[in-house]
Amino acid sequence: METHPQRREPDHARAARSHGTVEPEHGASAVSPDTGFRLPGTARRVPMTVALPVIAAVAFGLFTIFRVHTAGTKGGPAVLYGLAAAIVTGALGLYLVHFQRTMITETRAVAYGALFGASVGWNYSLGGETVLKSCGFGLGMGAVMFVVSLYVFRTHRDREPHGRHRPRTTQRTRLPQRAPAAH
Repeated sequence: METHPQRREPDHARAARSHGTVEPEHGASAVSPDTGFRLPGTARRVPMTVALPVIAAVAFGLFTIFRVHTAGTKGGPAVLYGLAAAIVTGALGLYLVHFQRTMITETRAVAYGALFGASVGWNYSLGGETVLKSCGFGLGMGAVMFVVSLYVFRTHRDREPHGRHRPRTTQRTRLPQRAPAAH
């Protein structure tokens, strides 16, 4: 068995190579995690901030078709209701997701609750319910969505766009000292 002399690299080269890299032999992967939705047949990815509102809008449109269809509207008009619901809620959802980074936690939770409550209340009214009953159902569901989204946003504070919402410690600033007045 032949033994080849191992080439030893200088310590500074080994240290420079190890900083900021992931060694594959330790079981870690240098590939970043998948943060998007891959389009079939392409290498392009749709960001989750776009994919989730679109998927939710399509699901809401399909539910609207089901709701209108069971209320007695058949065929084309039911599909038009569903298409309109999907387009409007999808556009509002994309708008909300786009600007959520600029909102504080409570405002963001109110916005999600308002969008969900208005959408569900309108969809509830399509079944022939009264306006008052639909408004009450929408307000109730919006309140539930507000509480749930506020809980999710508060328990995932590290992912908050503005960081953790903790009261800041007061910093003592030194005020300029006045010179004693001459008598």
